[in-house]
Amino acid sequence: MNELELKYGCNPNQKPAKVFVEGGELPFEVLNGKPGYINLLDALNGWQLVRELREATNLPAAASFKHVSPAGAAVGLPLDETLKKIYFVNGELSDVAAAYVRARGADRMSSYGDFAIISDEVDETLAAYLKGEVSDGIIAPSYSAKALEILKAKRKGNYLVLKMNPEYKPAPLERKQVFGVTFEQLRNDIKISEDCLKDIPTANKNFTAAAKRDLLIALITLKYTQSNSVCYVKDGQAIGIGAGQQSRVHCTRLAGNKADFWFLRQSPQVLNLPFKPNVKRPDRDNAIDVYIGNESEDLLGGDNWQNVFTERPAKFTDEEKRAWLKNLKGVALGSDAFFPFGDNIERAHKSGVEFIAQAGGSIRDDNVIETCDKYGIVMAMTHIRLFHH
Repeated sequence: MNELELKYGCNPNQKPAKVFVEGGELPFEVLNGKPGYINLLDALNGWQLVRELREATNLPAAASFKHVSPAGAAVGLPLDETLKKIYFVNGELSDVAAAYVRARGADRMSSYGDFAIISDEVDETLAAYLKGEVSDGIIAPSYSAKALEILKAKRKGNYLVLKMNPEYKPAPLERKQVFGVTFEQLRNDIKISEDCLKDIPTANKNFTAAAKRDLLIALITLKYTQSNSVCYVKDGQAIGIGAGQQSRVHCTRLAGNKADFWFLRQSPQVLNLPFKPNVKRPDRDNAIDVYIGNESEDLLGGDNWQNVFTERPAKFTDEEKRAWLKNLKGVALGSDAFFPFGDNIERAHKSGVEFIAQAGGSIRDDNVIETCDKYGIVMAMTHIRLFHH
């Protein structure tokens, strides 16, 4: 099949809509449901991301996409008991399931209603986990029979399931139309590898093996994130992605705040919140997000807390938050281009960043390097820009 009619384009008023290829077959097969325009943008961008993560790390990879940017990305490393609790995991997970749980779990608010992208065959443990989550669809190279049965029953039988052809290679040139004008360029096929991390201008030049892996995850994730963008990674998973901002300083703050929230969710104050047993996952996620944030009185004030808690929890004070965040260490950070100010480094340091990869080439590189040296941060100049639009 070389053409597929869609429900509509980006918006319901944009009809008719379709996808097609010239001189070949579509690289995916619809196993269940009916795809929309944004579904396929997420699926095809996300597939490229997880395929590159798989090649770079030799581990199963997954991404959680929302509206053409990854809300999360990760590789299949085991979860400790704390992560299992905050990610709602019961029982054992396969490596491929762990990759998706990590990708979705780091920023559960952004991953709500996501498109799941998986590098390897989807098995029963992954499908069973997805069964309990709000998600629009999934793409993977294959599915076990039991996994496919579970997924086809999701959303009253309308869950979108796509099978990707892993052997598909697109043409080297890509085209895009904007307002009737066609743009053409060479696909961004640059390979992200440890060779990107060899130019280290900082005084500290000691990248750990885990840091190199995490920086590769950050850079590959950035390649499929709307510019400007910054990505924080720890232990094989993105824990904060800031994208689509005009200022890279604001990207750093946004991603840093998300990384902080991820770590604060692991604090005793949050792990011991007295939730009612019947609270649904999305309501629980939202309550935690408000509780951790600066507007906790919206939840704790008045009688609102009674909707989710058995008793009113104590406020999570700013002092308690700062004390807990001091334990966040070993975070890796990637940027899709250069850092223009040392302010980026100052903010990143507050969220436990010890390793950085950024393009370099700013007239203020000296200030950025000096700020890294102030905190003992290792930084590599990749000399690669990863703009994506």
